[in-house]
Amino acid sequence: MDEIFNLSQIKENLSSEELKKGSFGIEWECLRVNENGELSLSPHPEIFGNKLTNPYITTDFSESQIEIITPAFDTIDEAFSFFSFMADLVNSSLLDDEYLWFQSLPCILPESSKIPIAKYKGRGLGEESMEYRRGLAKKYGLKKQLISGIHFNFSFKEDLIQKLYANLIEDKGNVSYKEFKDNLYLKISRNYIRYVWLIIYLTGCSVAVHDSFTLECRKLMNHRDDRGSVYSDRGPSFRNASCGYKNLEHLYPSYNSIKEFTRDIQSFIDEGHLSQAKELYTQIRLKPKDPSNLLESLNDDGIKYLEIRTLDINPFYKCGLIKNDMNFLHLFMIYLLAKEESDYEKWQEEALYNEEKTAEYGYDAKLMLIKDGQNISLKDWALDILDEMDMVAKTLCLENQSVIELMRLKIINPYLTYGKRLSRLIEKEGFIESQMRLSRNNKLRSKYLVEETDLLNDERFRDYVPIALQGVGK
Repeated sequence: MDEIFNLSQIKENLSSEELKKGSFGIEWECLRVNENGELSLSPHPEIFGNKLTNPYITTDFSESQIEIITPAFDTIDEAFSFFSFMADLVNSSLLDDEYLWFQSLPCILPESSKIPIAKYKGRGLGEESMEYRRGLAKKYGLKKQLISGIHFNFSFKEDLIQKLYANLIEDKGNVSYKEFKDNLYLKISRNYIRYVWLIIYLTGCSVAVHDSFTLECRKLMNHRDDRGSVYSDRGPSFRNASCGYKNLEHLYPSYNSIKEFTRDIQSFIDEGHLSQAKELYTQIRLKPKDPSNLLESLNDDGIKYLEIRTLDINPFYKCGLIKNDMNFLHLFMIYLLAKEESDYEKWQEEALYNEEKTAEYGYDAKLMLIKDGQNISLKDWALDILDEMDMVAKTLCLENQSVIELMRLKIINPYLTYGKRLSRLIEKEGFIESQMRLSRNNKLRSKYLVEETDLLNDERFRDYVPIALQGVGK
């Protein structure tokens, strides 16, 4: 049914204003470190209150790993503004000798037994969360659990999908609205997996690790900074490389339908490959209405939104993310909906190969990826995709050509990418030293904005402050 999701059908039925709107959210996992760049072993800051009830500031795997979660907003501008504010609030609320670590790969780590798993009070959900984390620690190792990143949550507006359904599906009895909506997001997901290597190249910024991290990752690096760390100038994102946090086995569920997808995930659980459905680590996740009952909710309610999990933390900005990259991702989602799909059978295996090769060797001008079984240079393929995106943007009257041009320049000149900028910085200053300087600078910026510009009383955010800082006065 996905052939109806094409550029001409989208142009005929939707306006540019309808396409610009959606539902946008951001999640950010980030380690806390001391002034020496060592993992902070202190408990989750009391100022943020109960990590189970605070909807905006919680922990991920570790007590030392803060997670910021935004609500869903109608525009990227609103989502990014809230996210930037929340990052400032968190950074400025930390103790004077504690900082956020603006890197996806970890800081200086203690021995594994000293890494604190997130603790939750009370029975029920808290106990289940701790037990799940203990299982992950045993299976994947505690150090890999500290790999962090940024997730971009996206969905189209419901009335947009309903309009497409009303105009494109003649026999409503044959295709339900739920099935239509699921197929729309499944097509985007399939294409995202195929082309995620491009996002890794353009946004990757994890090119170094300290000697306290895993040998598996260290051995992929080709330079040493002589200060206890190794780094690479060959690829943009070792978080997304073969040494990243991935399932121990390559698992390829069907994305043909929700029924087939959930069937395959259940079989992975039954066969012992996964402990729960949420343990499937993919570059894009199908998110249901009820995440606590993932497979049943997907079957009953369908896909609510998509979670893009590829983005590295960007140390060059105070919230680890640049709005331009969100704008590009939004346009990328529209492009993936319009993009004609390949019928190549081994597309998931091929996608994983391209993903890891780009992450580890993306800056090699001679790097060849595989497209439908045939070799193609990363540069040529990337430029072709950006040309197609430009055509889609112009056809749909989307004003995003400037961001496409910026990405095109990064393909032509890798030294404009975040990863290359970071590797040059590490070459001059060392990994831990350069990242701590950036962390200190980002904290100073956040503290200035919160304390000197009356940001807490900004009418856009002030109602959220008591909820985020629910531990104040307790």
